[in-house]
Amino acid sequence: MGIAIDAATRGFKTVLLEQSDFAKVTSGRSTKLVHGGVRYLKNGDVALVCEALRERGILFRNAPHLVKSQRFVIANYHWWETLFYAVGLLLYDLLAGIHRLRRSRPLSRTKVIKAIPQIIQKGLCGGVAYYDGQFDDTRLAVNLMQTAIENGSTAVNYAKVTGLLKNDGKISGVSVHDKIGGDTFNLRGKCVINATGVSVDEIIQMDNRDASPIIRPSQGIHLVVDLSFLGGDNAIMIPKTNDGRVLFGIPWHNRLILGTTDTPIKDFVMEPEPLEEEIDFVLNTSALYLTRSPKREDVHCVYVGLRPLAAPKRNMDDKKTKEISRRHKLFIAQSGLITITGGKWTTYRQMAQETVDFGIKKYGLRKQKCVTKKLKIHGYKPTVDFSNWRYVYGSDGEKIQALQNETPEYAEKLHPTFDFTVAEVIWAVREEMAITVEDVLSRRIRALVLDARASMTMAPKVAHIMASELNKDESWEKEQIEAFVSLANGYIL
Repeated sequence: MGIAIDAATRGFKTVLLEQSDFAKVTSGRSTKLVHGGVRYLKNGDVALVCEALRERGILFRNAPHLVKSQRFVIANYHWWETLFYAVGLLLYDLLAGIHRLRRSRPLSRTKVIKAIPQIIQKGLCGGVAYYDGQFDDTRLAVNLMQTAIENGSTAVNYAKVTGLLKNDGKISGVSVHDKIGGDTFNLRGKCVINATGVSVDEIIQMDNRDASPIIRPSQGIHLVVDLSFLGGDNAIMIPKTNDGRVLFGIPWHNRLILGTTDTPIKDFVMEPEPLEEEIDFVLNTSALYLTRSPKREDVHCVYVGLRPLAAPKRNMDDKKTKEISRRHKLFIAQSGLITITGGKWTTYRQMAQETVDFGIKKYGLRKQKCVTKKLKIHGYKPTVDFSNWRYVYGSDGEKIQALQNETPEYAEKLHPTFDFTVAEVIWAVREEMAITVEDVLSRRIRALVLDARASMTMAPKVAHIMASELNKDESWEKEQIEAFVSLANGYIL
């Protein structure tokens, strides 16, 4: 998405092809953080932290309707930890420079309890508070898609690249299968960029069957539970768990996200499944810090994301993916295929800029200056009311409200315990390229992630609304409901 925006705003004719829906697998299943990465300081990756903190500041400026400041608390149970983490977070603040959100501060035992009412108090010595960014990942993805289109790019979902076109051994385009219409067609271009996350090796092997893998994949799970398990709006960060990983408890859309894990995997699937040991790890670790710890029956949703880690060859067989750097890497094959992999949401814009610069240099294209540092993302709204769920729509929220004013029945709720309405479904179909019930319930509104069971009860109503908008029949409605319920069952423990 970032590359499509960058290339289009430099005046290049640009096409973005997505094999499924935008942000379906990796980009929609993050920890919902726009952050420098406190834990990367421990690994000595200062350059990555500096880059991410700078990009965090740019994203706050360009998409204030989607990114907000979140206070994190590290609870300390040894007297020396408060000083240790306070010094580390002071460095974090200094590295952020002008992009610092607010100063980190040591906290007394009393202040930690006030910030995290459900924290286990036995042995608690104090803590440290720091600030980082929080966002809605798929809403940002949708707005980036819209931004790309508004700046002259063409973006298409459910269009799978099935082959690479060559001319004298050099890449000259792609073959594309339209998964909605069923047709296959060819697109030609001077520069083809493989920015497909966990699928990069699949594309590389279309170019060269003998090519070795360049990514070391891992998966991370998140459990979504009631916010009451934390007891407030502050997030908790556990910097070192029993196996050396970091665990977060983060308020998000009036729920609490607990995660994540870092488990090496071999096979890529569109719907990865959580492992029992991952679920146990998150629940058991939470129980060490929260007086009222969640059990399996308290989990509203479990979602699994995949990481396309750009690993050096020596790490390809290493089981410890948590130690692989989150930096991105650029490659160019003999055929001219450019591949970008690694990285994280926070640095998407910098990754895009470097990739387009790389393509311009390698292909001798006309040089044009990158303008995305100050480019406002679709929906930009300088003042935001974060207490209203519709804040994620930014300036589009007023247009959705206008839909409801014109047609009062559009204000009807999809579910009694959520604020989602018919109008958001209409908007998703008309303005956000939603094709399936899953597109709406999972990524346009976040019902699936917030409560998988509740989202299943919304499915029939959403399918009916979409059928009317898309001119589909009852058999389509039935297929969509069955497909969504089958998928949503995989998000329930």
